[in-house]
Amino acid sequence: MKHYLIALFALVLTVDAHAFQQITHKRIAKDAVAYMKANPSTTNYNKLLARVTAAGMTIDQFAETIGQGAYDVDDFRDTYICGAITGDCVYAPVFNAGASLVNYTSYWHFQNHTRGPDVHGNDFGGYNYNLLTVWGFVDNAAGSWLWNDHLDDGRGGMTGTCFWGWCSESSKFNSYGITEARYRQGSYSTKSMYQDFQNIPFQPIDNLANYWYNQFLARPTAQTLGFTLHSTDLLQPHHVWTTSDLNHSGWEGWVADYYDQESLNNSALVTNALSSFSPLNPASNDIRPLLTQGGAIAYANGGIVLSSTSHTDRVQVARVVIPHAIAMVVHVLNHAAERM
Repeated sequence: MKHYLIALFALVLTVDAHAFQQITHKRIAKDAVAYMKANPSTTNYNKLLARVTAAGMTIDQFAETIGQGAYDVDDFRDTYICGAITGDCVYAPVFNAGASLVNYTSYWHFQNHTRGPDVHGNDFGGYNYNLLTVWGFVDNAAGSWLWNDHLDDGRGGMTGTCFWGWCSESSKFNSYGITEARYRQGSYSTKSMYQDFQNIPFQPIDNLANYWYNQFLARPTAQTLGFTLHSTDLLQPHHVWTTSDLNHSGWEGWVADYYDQESLNNSALVTNALSSFSPLNPASNDIRPLLTQGGAIAYANGGIVLSSTSHTDRVQVARVVIPHAIAMVVHVLNHAAERM
């Protein structure tokens, strides 16, 4: 049975399970800075430029660094899942062999708008295999491979199968005590929530972004601000309808391929998209209300790309979600410029 699942999951790994491709995350962040530069009278560009210059960077270096930060989040090795029987803890599928395509850290990159509050008390939860409303082969294959596996919670925590008082364990990283704790952001968790993969209620991506944004506020660096901007996953429809399948990889590849050809970063569309968001309170450290607005836009306007591969349908959705992703980043950078 295990050999069958290895073959099954190897097939899954031919499908990249990230949301927007990493290069798209980078383009969105850099295009947001370019938009601000072209529109200094309607954005906080001049304040941002002053802060960046004072930090010894050019605005182009700043844009490159935050773009790279947004890119890098998909490569974090902060989430290990441990075998129910073997106790072996890995950060990517098929004994880490799939790391070049997807890491388990990607399970923190969802916000499920098909359901309401989660068990943590978040207004919208993250990925939870047992509570998916839409799903496909990739979700089911991952669920089969990881059935009853647990989140690494450090040595002496949850273990694999025990025999005669001996329990297998190969903890590599205390993902519960570090990663989940960071992304908890005022919500409630217990280790038992992370005991069986099929029932794990992963924290939503707005909590991830809020953690990194507050790290940025505490010690401003372009890199941590960039990590925050991976939250543009909220404008990827699959990440708010919540599935790793249903044309997920095909859509993300299409966006990367047609980003320039279809002018998805059109300035006029970004200008219109800015008004879809309520600006952040300059005095608040919580950016999640803005990010959730982005998720609601993708959920309301992007569902067709889960079932259709039509170029026309994809253009229609992309010319909504990409300009709104850029606009959301502009709002975050406007807020950051006030607080740097």
